[in-house]
Parts: sequence; C-alpha cells; structure tokens
Amino acid sequence: MQTSDYRLAPALAARFAGALLVLLALLLVLVTLLVVLLGLPVAVLIAVGGAGLAGVVAVYVGFRRMPVVRLGEGGYRVRLVRQVGTDRAAWGEVTEAVTASPGGTPVVVLRLEDGRSTTIPVQMLAADREDFVRDLQAHLQDGHGLRPL
Repeated sequence: MQTSDYRLAPALAARFAGALLVLLALLLVLVTLLVVLLGLPVAVLIAVGGAGLAGVVAVYVGFRRMPVVRLGEGGYRVRLVRQVGTDRAAWGEVTEAVTASPGGTPVVVLRLEDGRSTTIPVQMLAADREDFVRDLQAHLQDGHGLRPL
C-alpha cells in the first residue's frame, strides 16, 4: 500500500498566517517608534516589513505543504496537532480504531496495545472525512488485519 499524506486544512493554515500577521503588525509599530525616536532611516522599517511579510508567506506555504497525518506501510505519524497523544506508532501496535465526536468535533482515535492512544481531529485535514477514514481502514487492514471502523 502506498503512503498517504494529509495536509492541514486551508482555513487553519490561514488562521496561523493571520496570527503571524498580527504579530508582524505589532513588530512594525515597535520598529516605527524606534525609527522615529532614534532617527533611523525609513529603510529599516521597510526591510523589517518586507522580511516579516516574506516570513508569513513562507510559514503559510510550509504549513500547507507539510503533511499533518502520514499513513505509511509501517505505521502512521501525526504533526501539528495539540493533544494528539501518541504522535506515531506502527500498525502492529494499534488494537482498536474508533470514531468519536467529543464536544462536537469529529475525531478518529487509534488505541494502542500499551494503553496509549492517538486522537486525530479530522476537521484539521484538507480531505473529506469519509475518504480519510476509508484510507485509514485500508492501511489498518493491510498493516494489521483490524476490523473496519
């Protein structure tokens, strides 16, 4: 079975970029004050603004390209998710896979043989929820022989 990569949903990447833009605006206010108070050239402000904007774009593009969930032949890996639990494991460690909606947020929970678990909020992914679950089922069946979700 091939490796499947699931990237961050565009809305979440935009939220990260928006937060960085707010930080950049605050930095620009500070630099503007320094330029005025210390008599620094305006080029300093322009350079900081340009570098900051380039940084925001780079972070946005990076978040959009980096896989949040990778399902491979040997197991899975989850990135950029808070409170995910165990961020990676081999398929052989997975004892159960279930779907749930704690607080109304649809998640897939992978329970591991040593009592650990991985919680994947499917709304974070730039993929259809059902397609992700089907792909996960296929990887589980190939890698471990588990029953479908």
